[in-house]
Amino acid sequence: MGKTLCVIFTLLLLICFCESDDRLTPAKPLLPGDKLVSNNGIFALGFFSPDPENSTTANSYIGIWYHDIPERTYVWVANRDNPTGSGLSGKLVLTNTSDLVLSNSKGRVLWRTTNNITTGGDGAVALLLEAGNFVLQSRNFTQIWQSYDHPTDTILPSFKLWANYKTHTAVRLVAWKGPQDPSTGEFFLSRDPGTGLQILTLRGTSKYWRSGLWNGAEASDKNGFMWSQIVDDGETIYSTYNTGNSSARRWHWKLDYNGDLMLRISSGQSWMPLFKRPDDGCRRYGSCGPFGYCDMFDKICRCLDGFQPAHGFGASPSRGCVRKENLTCRGDHFLTLPEMKVPDKFVYVRNRSFDECTAECERDCSCTAYAYTNLSSIVATGGPSRCLIWTGELVDSEKAGMLGGNLYIRLAGSPVNTTKSGVSVVFKIALPVITFLLTLTCIYLVCICKQKGIQVNKETLKKPALKHLSTSQEVWDQNLEFQSIRFEDIAAATNSFHDTNVLGKGGFGKVYKGMLEDGKEVAVKRLSKGFDQGIEHFRNEVVLIAKLQHKNLVRLLGCCIHEDEKLLIYEYLPNKSLDQFLFDVARKSILDWPKRFNIIKGVARGLLYLHQDSRTTIIHRDLKPSNILLDVEMNPKISDFGMARIFGGNEQQESTRRVVGT
Repeated sequence: MGKTLCVIFTLLLLICFCESDDRLTPAKPLLPGDKLVSNNGIFALGFFSPDPENSTTANSYIGIWYHDIPERTYVWVANRDNPTGSGLSGKLVLTNTSDLVLSNSKGRVLWRTTNNITTGGDGAVALLLEAGNFVLQSRNFTQIWQSYDHPTDTILPSFKLWANYKTHTAVRLVAWKGPQDPSTGEFFLSRDPGTGLQILTLRGTSKYWRSGLWNGAEASDKNGFMWSQIVDDGETIYSTYNTGNSSARRWHWKLDYNGDLMLRISSGQSWMPLFKRPDDGCRRYGSCGPFGYCDMFDKICRCLDGFQPAHGFGASPSRGCVRKENLTCRGDHFLTLPEMKVPDKFVYVRNRSFDECTAECERDCSCTAYAYTNLSSIVATGGPSRCLIWTGELVDSEKAGMLGGNLYIRLAGSPVNTTKSGVSVVFKIALPVITFLLTLTCIYLVCICKQKGIQVNKETLKKPALKHLSTSQEVWDQNLEFQSIRFEDIAAATNSFHDTNVLGKGGFGKVYKGMLEDGKEVAVKRLSKGFDQGIEHFRNEVVLIAKLQHKNLVRLLGCCIHEDEKLLIYEYLPNKSLDQFLFDVARKSILDWPKRFNIIKGVARGLLYLHQDSRTTIIHRDLKPSNILLDVEMNPKISDFGMARIFGGNEQQESTRRVVGT
C-alpha cells in the first residue's frame, strides 16, 4: 500500500512539473503575481508596473517581456492607454466565448479581444509562443487572435511589417510616450503605404526618418545569424526577419520613445544597439533641404554636384541648394552620382529596362532625376528591377556608401561644359584664337621634325615599346582579345575623373567608377604618373588578364594609352573588395559562414586555374583581401596582376631577390 501511494505521489509530481505554464485557459485566469513563461524560457507575460519603486500604488498593465534578462525589457503591452488605475489590481480571463478580457478589481473592462467564433470556448487556449507571440487558439487549433497583429513598439522574429500599396494601408509600431510611460507616444513607424518599398518614422503627421529602399538586411554576431526577407505578393509587401538559433532570438527592432529605430542584441545583462537611425547628425528627414544630401561619413550636409547653397557660399547647406545653371531641357545631360540613398517622393515604375527608364526621364523635361534600383532580395511577382523617377525638388538624399546606388541627375549643358556662364563666354572667344595658333605651331613642328621623326620611328621599331616581362616567351606582340578605348570616352564616363567616382586607391594610383555610353558600368584603373614600376605594372596586367578567362578572375574590358596616361578598364563589381567587409566593424557582420565559404572556394578555383589550368602558369604574388573583388552576389574575383610572374611550361620553382607585394 505504501509503495502504491509513493508511485501515485511521484506520478502526481511528474504531472505537476510537466504541466506547461505557457498557457491560459477558461479555468485558469491570470492574476497579479502570476505569469506565463514560453517553453524556451525567453519570454514572460503578466502584470507589470513601469515604475517598480511605486509598484503597489502605480498603474499596472498586461505585457510581455524578456524573462531571462535582468534589465526588464517589454516588447508588447495590451492596455497601454487604459491601465488598471492607481492602487487597483487586475485580472486576465479567457471567456467561454473565446475572448481575452482584462478588467480591474472594480469590474471595469480595460481591454479585450473579439472574434467571430460561435461554437463556444470549450477547448480554447491562449499560448505564449517561444518567439514572444501571444496567440489565442480554438479547440481545433485555428488561430483566433495574436499579439503580432497588434504590435506596440517592438518587432520580434517572424513579425510581418506589411503595407498594402493598393489600399494604402500598413501595420504600425507606436513608441512609448516616455521611458516609464507605455501609453501612445508621438512617434510611429510603418512601411510606406504608397509603395511598400521603404520604412518611415513619423512624428505626428510629419516624416522624421526614412530608410530609403529597404531591400532586406543581414547581421551576424557570436550569438547567431539574423536575416530578413521582403515579399511582394502583387498587392502587399511585407518584411520579416528570423534568426539561426534560439539564443539569437534575443534580437529585436525597437522604436524608442525619442524617435530612434534601433536593432538591438542582448549582451546577457543589457542591450547593445547594432543599428540606430536617425541618430545624431543630418539623417533626420529633409534636414539638408532641397537638392542637398547628408554625408553619412562626415555627418554634415552638402550640395549635390551642379548645385550650390541656396543663400550663398557663406550659408549653411542645411537650408537647401539651388542649381548653378538653369535647365534648358534639350541641351541638358545626366550626371551619375554613385552610392546614394535615393531621394523621397519618387514615382515607382514597374517592368522597365534600364534603357526604357533612361529614355522615359530624358524625354520628359520635368524629370529631374532617375534611378534604376535592383531589388533582387525581394521575392516578388514581377521582375526584381525597378525604375524610379523624380520631378521637381530632390529631398532627403544621403551618401550611403555600399548601401546606396546610382542616382542620375539632370544638369544643364553638355558633360564637358558645366562651368559658369561667364567662364564659358571667355572660352568661346579664346578658343578660336588658341586653335589657330596651335595649328600654325603644329605645321611648323611637323616641317622641322619630319626627317628626324622618320629616323626615330625606324629605331623605335627595333625595340619593344614597353619594358619586357621576366619570361622566356614574347607575349606583348600577340593578338590580345580586348579593345582599345578612347581617352575622351573614359574621361566622360568618369566625370573627368571626379573625386566622387573614386572607388579606391593604392601605390599604383586610383580606381574610378564609370559608365560608358551604352550604360555599362566599369572600373577604371588609372596608373599614377610617378609610379616607379608603372610601365611594367601596366604591361603585366594587359598581357596576363587579356589571356585569362575564368569566372573567378576579374575581366579586363580594354585599355588606353594617351600621352603619359595609362588606363585599364575592368568590369565593375558593386560590392568592391573583400577587405572592406573583413576589416569594417559595421560590414563584417554581412559575411556569414556560407558567404565566407563561397568566397574561399571561389578564390581557390581561381588560383587553381592560374597555377594549373591556364595556357601559361601564373603566380599572382600579391594575393590579399583588397585584391579580391566581390560581385553583386558576393562571388569573388581575383584582381591586380601587376606583380604576377609567368612560369615556363616545365618550371616548378622560381627564386626572387626582391620583396614584392604585401
